[in-house]
Formats: sequence, structure tokens, C-alpha cells
Amino acid sequence: MTSNNSFHGYRRENGRVGVRNYVAILPVDDISNAACEAVANNIQGTMALPHSYGRLQFGEDLELHFRTMIGTGANPNVAACIVIGIEPEWTQVIVDGIAKTGKPVAGFSIEQNGDINTIAAASRQAKEFVHMTSEYQREECDMSELWVSTKCGESDTTTGLSSCPTVGNMYDKLLPKGIYGVFGETSEITGAEHLCEARAATPEAGKKFMKIFQAYQDEVIEPYKTSDLSDSQPTKGNILGGLTTIEEKALGNLEKIGRTSTYIDALGPAEAPEKGAGLYFMDTSSAAAECVTLMAAAGYVVHTFPTGQGNVVGNPIVPVIKITGNPRTVRTMGEHVDVDVSGVLRREMTIDEAGDALIENIRRTANGRLTAAEALGHKEFVMTKLYRSA
Repeated sequence: MTSNNSFHGYRRENGRVGVRNYVAILPVDDISNAACEAVANNIQGTMALPHSYGRLQFGEDLELHFRTMIGTGANPNVAACIVIGIEPEWTQVIVDGIAKTGKPVAGFSIEQNGDINTIAAASRQAKEFVHMTSEYQREECDMSELWVSTKCGESDTTTGLSSCPTVGNMYDKLLPKGIYGVFGETSEITGAEHLCEARAATPEAGKKFMKIFQAYQDEVIEPYKTSDLSDSQPTKGNILGGLTTIEEKALGNLEKIGRTSTYIDALGPAEAPEKGAGLYFMDTSSAAAECVTLMAAAGYVVHTFPTGQGNVVGNPIVPVIKITGNPRTVRTMGEHVDVDVSGVLRREMTIDEAGDALIENIRRTANGRLTAAEALGHKEFVMTKLYRSA
């Protein structure tokens, strides 16, 4: 039995702790998806992560692609990794990056080998990885060793009043114990950016956040918008749920960082934190699958996802915990809900009690309990692309 301050996780070669034990089959590029899926079909206990990019990318966009690929394979929830690409050079870049963690990884290139030979060789290696990693045992770990990310989705008026403050209460309680946390959704902070800047632990962190935020406004939103945030913020679901402006949405969004927590650094997309335990901001899209993918690539092993109207997103390597305070969503989409905090709005539950319920669910999830998204087979893996391919 674990105590309330511990969980059973998988200790990796670099000391990090994972809460899942996957053998991932990772395509370098979109045209290697079929080979990866064939290997996963051949070898039970493996999982392919197909995606749409990886060809003719360059500059900052290519750097982000490599960082996301390497970070995904390096995530502590991945026990071992097979990397398959069309060309050997880029494949090796990703293999070498993952290998720095010390975990088992092998790369295969299709060029001058063809699909059949590549799939056969990768399948043999994947089978050996499955034999090895299936014997790994969980060990008791302190809750401080968890890395917990957050992003909300399909927000409504209940989100800022209940589910987002629930996550904030969790961070206020667990960050002082030494966990790593992260929040993001750059565009969804619009209108509350001054409040976010003020929540930085240092002036330097606040300035770094504002530089990221302003660049998003100047380089992404302003040149291409058709109206406020290009008709995308608030979303149609947000509006249906009673949120009429991005400013209202932003104020609810920031409830996820609690009352006492401050962030110690601002990160680029999929960038791993380097300043030690604490809360971080990450520059991400507000699209659910993209954001969770980037945070998983930065090394976070559990994701908390407040929702109002109801969101179904999952991730192939990171369990996504859904929290809602909307009683209608509990009634109509209950199979997607992990933590029901609708009692907050009925005055039957306090935010403090809701935070405790979330912490207990995180602990149980870290011990191996499947989330709703996992049980329902949601494995959305979506890369972020910065600009057109060459």
C-alpha cells in the first residue's frame, strides 16, 4: 500500500519516474507511419505514434520537430523506443537524443532497405524491448517526483468557478512539496497577460513570459486575424457555455495556477524545464492535442484537464485526467469525467475538498489506474508546426 504522499512508479535510467511503461514505435516523418504501425501490429505491447510532419522542415520549425520527437521518446512513461525514418541522418539525431536518457532505443531507416526489411528488423528489436521492459517493476516513490501538466478545454462559465480552481488548489498544495508543474495556452491568456506577468516568481521570468506573449500577438495573431483572434477565441463551444470574450476565458484559465503558486521560468514549445522543481509557463497552442503533446515532450507524466462543456482528448503516452464542475457534462458525458467537482457549484464541496479529490485521483492514476481517456482509447498525438515546409 502507498501512503497519500507516495505512489508506485517506474524508475528510469536517468532517475526520472514514469507512471506508464510503454514501448513506443516513433516515426521520424509522415511517410514512415505505415512502417511504424506495421511493427506495432506485429509486436503486442508496443504502440505506434503516427503524425503528419517531418519532411522538408527547416530552421526553428525543424528544431521544434526534433525537440518534440526526442522529448516524446525520452518521456519517463516510455520504457524503450524504436525510431523509424525514411533517411538515416535525421533518424540518428532522434535516436541519439533519446539515448542520452540511458533508456533502450534503436533506429531504423527505410531508404535502401524498403518497408519489408525495415519492418522485419524493427519488429525483432521491438520484441526484445517488450520482453525486457515487461519485467520492469514499480517501486514506491514520493509524490514530489511527479511532473504534472495542465491545460483546459471546452471551457464554460463553470470552468473558471470550479474545475480550473481545483487544479490551482492542487498546485498550491503539491508545488511546495517539490513537484514540477506547467501551464500554457498562450493565446488564451489574452486580456489577462498583465495578471500572468505578475504571477512570475522573478521579474526576469515575468519579462520572459511577456516577450513570448507579445511575439505570439505580433507574429501569429495580428498579421492573419479576421476578427478578434481569427474567430477562434472564444470557440463556439465556449460561447455556447456562456463565455462571451477572450478576457473572460483568460481569467478562468489562470485559475489553474492557484492562489499562492508562482512560475519560475517561461519555456518554449516542448522545452524541458531546467531551473528545478516548481511551476513553469510553456508557449503552446490552445488546441488540446497539440498542447498536451508538447507538455508530454517536455517530460511531464500526468496531465490534468479541466473542462466545462466536455472534452474527449487523450494522449498516447501521458494519462489525461478530466475534471469538470458542470453537472450537465457529468450527466451527458460522464464516461469522459475522472473527477466530478460539480458539488462546488451546488455548495456541497469546497475548492479545498475538490483539490484533495484531484490529488487523490492523480495518485491513483500514477499507481496505474486508467483514466477515462485511456479506457476509451483516446491517443491523440498532434505535432505543432511553425510554418510551411520547404
